[in-house]
Amino acid sequence: MVTGKRVDNKRAVFLLVRTALCAATLTAGKFVLSAVPNVEIVTLLCALYGYVFGWWGVLSAVIFVGMEPLLYGFGTWFVSYLLYWPLVCAVFALLKKGGVQNRFLLGFFAVLLTLYFGALTTFVDIALLVGFRDNFFSAFRVKYLAGVAFYLTEIVTNAVVFPLLFLPCARAIEKIPLRG
Repeated sequence: MVTGKRVDNKRAVFLLVRTALCAATLTAGKFVLSAVPNVEIVTLLCALYGYVFGWWGVLSAVIFVGMEPLLYGFGTWFVSYLLYWPLVCAVFALLKKGGVQNRFLLGFFAVLLTLYFGALTTFVDIALLVGFRDNFFSAFRVKYLAGVAFYLTEIVTNAVVFPLLFLPCARAIEKIPLRG
């Protein structure tokens, strides 16, 4: 019985350390690419962690989001991040659970989520800064159109990266002896 408890404790520690490492790579990946406007690796990493590690991947995204304001301060983006990054992990965890392995379908979901990110961040910014007044949709349209070039960069990046790299990266991560 004592041996069983040690194994359970060992597994719990292992899962926590792995989750912390995933959160740390999200933070490091974002930092490394911060000099290149709107070319990011966080979407790919969140999707991979959700796909490979399931709900533990979602937890790593929540930890990542919790660390962001400690590094960069709070802003309206925090609300968007809190809603978006765990969602990316959850969607890809569900895709894995559903047995989806088609690289183009996985890429389609990445692009769809990236489109959603642009709309979500614009919505949150306008809702928190302007409020839901008569000019909400006008302000939304202006801010969204101002960011279209950035959104397109993210969309094109993910449309190329996901079909090419997602499944090979997922298989490589699954081969690492990271099972508790």
